[in-house]
Amino acid sequence: MSAVRTALALLLASLLGACSWLGSDSSTASAPKQWPAQDGAPTKQLDPDQIADAVPRPEVITARGNTSPYVVFGRRYELMTDYQGYRERGIASWYGTKFHGRLTSNGEVYDLYKMTAAHKTLPIPVYVEVTNLNNGRRAIVRVNDRGPFHDDRVIDLSYAAAVKLGFADKGTAPVEIRLIDLDNNRLAAGKSTGAKPKAAPRYFLQVGAFQVKGTALQLQSELAARHNLPVHVSPSRGEPAFHRVRVGPFTDYLEAERVRRELHSNNYGLASIVTEDGKP
Repeated sequence: MSAVRTALALLLASLLGACSWLGSDSSTASAPKQWPAQDGAPTKQLDPDQIADAVPRPEVITARGNTSPYVVFGRRYELMTDYQGYRERGIASWYGTKFHGRLTSNGEVYDLYKMTAAHKTLPIPVYVEVTNLNNGRRAIVRVNDRGPFHDDRVIDLSYAAAVKLGFADKGTAPVEIRLIDLDNNRLAAGKSTGAKPKAAPRYFLQVGAFQVKGTALQLQSELAARHNLPVHVSPSRGEPAFHRVRVGPFTDYLEAERVRRELHSNNYGLASIVTEDGKP
């Protein structure tokens, strides 16, 4: 089980987009829930043969839970932007009752009975197959959280996933993680998925903002010529007005992040990722 999650509760909430790992819903705001002091297993016994895998499906990767880079305990982490085909071996741990009902990094509620997981650098949400190398058992989980922040651990699994993999009583196990490749842009692109299309946010890279319009137009021309990117200049509201230079739009948050890193490496500074209304 992860021993550092308590210290990360408030820190990651602000870094990774969670409202509050220690918060409660509006119906209990006046009487905060008392969380267990120690992590552990629930009293309810689970049958590993009756635990169903998470069902992989394309999901739009948005900004929530995908801040990059972020820093925990002085260490800097960057999310993977080229994650298709990802495989990794290492030590898995699990987390249970102490975090049951708290918010994950993308604002969902952690449920120890669901097949979910925390990972340091994979985008959220994605699906991975985890194999216990001690016994060959496999499980499919949905990554919706950040962690574990131990150098020797690669994934933190829900209690149910640990039971299915046969190591809940031990705390850790050597595993292999394999990403289940999905077209996570399918919904955003409006392709047929058998489900009702879902509107996705549109992201822009704000490379600069200038009071002199000519300076903004010069940067627009340079970016469009050198990087073959759609670049727009738009005035800000209020006084004094600034002419904002923006690249985009992107429907995939991680594609915006990839281009942001590319521009940074070409000495354009670290652009801000914003939505159409200018919010990060």
